[in-house]
Parts: sequence; C-alpha cells; structure tokens
Amino acid sequence: MTELTDLVRNERLAFVELLESLSEDEWTAQSLCTAWTVENVAAHLAWAPVAGATEMSKAAVRAGFSVNRLIADSALRWTRRGRPAILAQLRENAESGARPTGVPMVGALADAVVHGLDVRVPLGRHHAVDPEAFRLVADWTLASRWPMTIPVGGSPRKRLRGTRLVATDADWAWGEGTEVREPAAGILLRIFGRDPALRTSGLS
Repeated sequence: MTELTDLVRNERLAFVELLESLSEDEWTAQSLCTAWTVENVAAHLAWAPVAGATEMSKAAVRAGFSVNRLIADSALRWTRRGRPAILAQLRENAESGARPTGVPMVGALADAVVHGLDVRVPLGRHHAVDPEAFRLVADWTLASRWPMTIPVGGSPRKRLRGTRLVATDADWAWGEGTEVREPAAGILLRIFGRDPALRTSGLS
C-alpha cells in the first residue's frame, strides 16, 4: 500500500509536469471549474495549502464570509503572481506536504487529483487515476460532512441518492439505485459535481 503522503506528492509532481508542457493557449483555457482558467486552478493549488491565517481572514472579509467566493477570489488574486512563482510553489508543496489548515492529508489528495482532472479533461490530456488514490478520495468525499462539503456544492450523498456508482477501472462501488458505470476519473467528477456536459471528454 502506497503511503498517503507519497500519493499526494506523486499527484502534485505529475500536475507540475503537465503544466510545464502546456502552450500559452492551454494555460489560458477554461477548466472544469467554470470560474477558473487552467492558470487559476494552478494558482489555487499553489497557494491554498500555504496561505496563512492573516491572509485568509482578510480574504474572508472581502468575500463576505462566503467560503466558495473566498476560494474563487483568492485563486484569481494569486494568479497575478505569475507562472514561474506558481510552478515554484507547487514544487515546494509537493516536497513539503503542505496542506490548508484543518484539512486532512486525504483532502490534499482530493484537491490534487480532482483539480488535476479539472485541467486535464478539457485539454484532452489523459491521466489514469491511481486506483488507491481514487478509492481514498471517493470514500472520504462521500463520507464528509459540513463544512467539508461546501466547496463541492453540498453533500454528494444527497446529490447522488438513488444512484449506484461502479468504477470500470478500479475495484470500487457505492450506493444503491440506478447503476452508473464509468472510469474512476468520471466518478470523481460526478462526486464533485462537475457539469455533465463538460466532464465527458478526455477520460479515455
């Protein structure tokens, strides 16, 4: 069994390698996070794990104490620091294992895996999700309670009630009801509430 810290590090480094291969058009392309470009997603992953309490308190006031607005606005602000700084911080996070205050390591893994898909899927850059990482992220997210569910649009369990999810490329299934069979990547995007019209390309 791969250590959780190693899974996080591997996903983060793979994301850096992806970013380093992108063209200008790809950096500015729309991600699956509808408010963000690829560059905005990268900035979020770079600085969310290391943002201090003072910085985030000020951001919360600016966002009217809306968690989702805070996250969205912070990524846009951090993007202005530039791509070299984004890449350097992402590499530092991979080596240090940094994660946001109050977020467990599996939450950092979820960020790395799912935001990686947010970038790769619209760009058509296939990346097989590590089966162990998939199971950890899927199980943790589906078991999460408020406030961890705020960034994913509320409780995935309620949103997916009446559905049985079955991974076609991992030994994993969840739920009862109408069966949906798809790759692990597609299941994660479904769990995290990504737009069905946007999440179907680049998964095979």
